[in-house]
Order: sequence, then C-alpha cells, then structure tokens
Amino acid sequence: MSEDPADDLTHTDESGNVQMVDVGDKPDTARRAVAAGTIHLQPSTVEAIHADDIGKGDVLATARVGAVQAVKHTWETIPMCHQIPITNVETTFDVGEDRVDLTVAVETTGKTGCEMEALEGVTTGLNVVWDMVKAAEKDDDGAYPDTAIRDVRVTEKTKRSL
Repeated sequence: MSEDPADDLTHTDESGNVQMVDVGDKPDTARRAVAAGTIHLQPSTVEAIHADDIGKGDVLATARVGAVQAVKHTWETIPMCHQIPITNVETTFDVGEDRVDLTVAVETTGKTGCEMEALEGVTTGLNVVWDMVKAAEKDDDGAYPDTAIRDVRVTEKTKRSL
C-alpha cells in the first residue's frame, strides 16, 4: 500500500478521474455471490400474499422476474460494473408473519465478481414486492408505517480457478 491512500484506488486514474477497472489480463474464474434482504410488512399484507389476494397479481412470481432482470442488467445501472456473463440466478423467498426475506445467488464465469449483481437482484426484488403490495400497506393517512426494506447485504462470495 502506498503512503497516499488515493494511489490505491482502483476506479480512478493517475489524475483522479473515475474510470472502469481494466480486467482484460485477469484469468477467467468461476464465481458465485449471494445477497439477502428483508421487507417488513403488515401481517395482513403477508396473509394476502399467501392467499394470492393482492390486486396486482402474484407478488413473489413478479418479484422473482424483477430480481432476475435486475441481475442481468446491473452493468446498465451501476456505473463502473462490467457486463458479465451470468450463468445462473437462484431466487429464494422466505415468508414470515410480517416480512418477506429474499436471497439471490448469482453465478458467472469470467474476470470479475458478481456481488453487485446479487445485491441488485435483492434490492429490485424487494422493491417489486413493495410496488405490488403498496395499496394494502397504506394506512388511513396514506403512510406506510410498517413497510421497510432492511438488512440488504452480501452473505457469500466465492471464486475458484477453472
């Protein structure tokens, strides 16, 4: 590490301008990243999800599609992300009494990791849940007192040589 921490930044050039990292000389590796997060909801909303009684349609199926789409398009929304070949996406929902947990696992074979893709999948998937249930979540004052997306994080990151 150099004396000036700015010298060690990988997304800036010698002049301090933002740049994409050059991964061209890196070897291809198999990579996997898993991210998770939670949306907290009113118990009545969760019951409506279970009963498939949300007016906009199947909440979890729609959120699954949104999560996968977000994974595949991360490079378009995160400025310095590389477009990577996604080889697999797994979405898992765990529905509790007053929450929906979403876990997204992403796999790729390439020169850079896929943790940003996993995070994008989780945040978009949970945003889709919110969009699908917002009418049920609204209180008499038009507020969303119990609705909150929390604890979005990377839970696993692996890399292995090919």
